[in-house]
Amino acid sequence: MENFSLILAIVVVTALAFDFTNGFHDTANAMATTISTGALKPKVAVAMSAALNLVGAFLSVEVANTISKGLVDETGIRPEVIFAALVGAILWNLLTWLVGLPSSSSHALMGGLIGATIASAGLGAVHGDVLVTKVLIPAIAAPLVAGIAAMLATRLSYRLGRKADGKASEKGYRAGQIASAGLVSLAHGTNDAQKTMGIITLALVAGGAVAPDSDPPVWVILTAGLAIALGTYLGGWRIIRTMGKGLTDLQPQQGFAAQTSAATVILASSHLGFSLSTTHSVSGSVMGAGLGRKGGVVRWSTATRMFVAWGLTLPAAALVGAVAEYVTGLGAWGTALVAVFLVGSSAAIWKISRREVVDHTNVNHHEEPAGVVTTAIAAVAVPPTHAAEDLSATIPAPAGESAPSTATSV
Repeated sequence: MENFSLILAIVVVTALAFDFTNGFHDTANAMATTISTGALKPKVAVAMSAALNLVGAFLSVEVANTISKGLVDETGIRPEVIFAALVGAILWNLLTWLVGLPSSSSHALMGGLIGATIASAGLGAVHGDVLVTKVLIPAIAAPLVAGIAAMLATRLSYRLGRKADGKASEKGYRAGQIASAGLVSLAHGTNDAQKTMGIITLALVAGGAVAPDSDPPVWVILTAGLAIALGTYLGGWRIIRTMGKGLTDLQPQQGFAAQTSAATVILASSHLGFSLSTTHSVSGSVMGAGLGRKGGVVRWSTATRMFVAWGLTLPAAALVGAVAEYVTGLGAWGTALVAVFLVGSSAAIWKISRREVVDHTNVNHHEEPAGVVTTAIAAVAVPPTHAAEDLSATIPAPAGESAPSTATSV
């Protein structure tokens, strides 16, 4: 570790900050339906999810290796490139959290990495075959597969439940929902925590701290697992509200079907090394479960905003990552400027979120997400000193929450 430089330390800390935002941004993936149906109390749910996220981080390194060894060419990648990629990913996570939209932290990270790599080493440094087969195809297939599976499982559950005692059946489904939510949390740890492991390992290789083609060191696995677990415990209540109440109204049978379908898809993808979006998988399964119940509906206005966010995640994070990489290439002062911009933008988003708090006491009160995602993207391009003013002029007072302070102290 004699080559562990200051810039490398900054990159590692920033990567763990991203991992933290991933945790509170994606808590909804595991626990939103469990909370919305009343199967678990909100604080108990996020505590359980945090613990299982930590356990899941130790189960595999296949996805981490996809990030660190497969997506971009390790040669010629400087630690500053990784830092720029993380800036794009963190800002996208915070902006979509601000407007309550469940977008993909995974795709934000990969978009930032792709944009920063292209700006630094050219288009040839991105492995297009890996991008298509292990990122883009799963991004499209995962919500469709999870949605269809959840819809069929929901219909089967209601058909089988016709002959069962109503109260006993509901209790059984609630218990099953708790178990399946735990499985999603475990799957989230095996997939999403590994992405941060992969990005840190890539930075260590770029900085000469570990040999090329190395697996993530144990300390990387541990710190990444702890960071995502802490973020999960603090809970992204705003996105939990959207996933649990904004897309559709779920009954225990639907919640169980949605969670089980999503967990199966995520765990299978982790085993194959696909850098899957848990957000896409769970969102697809929730919509499928909503359509699977007779009389059930999906709120397509909310779903449409989610689809827009999904489509913009990779290019928006890539653009910010590319610009950040250009600025860091100007020297140490450029890197410092990007760091100040990141902290300032994060602080502005936190300030806006303080207008109205969403927490475990009111997370089940249905409300449509405030604002539109395009407004949030526009805020990335403005200086940090004006971010709050520009956002507040276009986003109607969001039903927000106090952002965890760790997310802004990068």
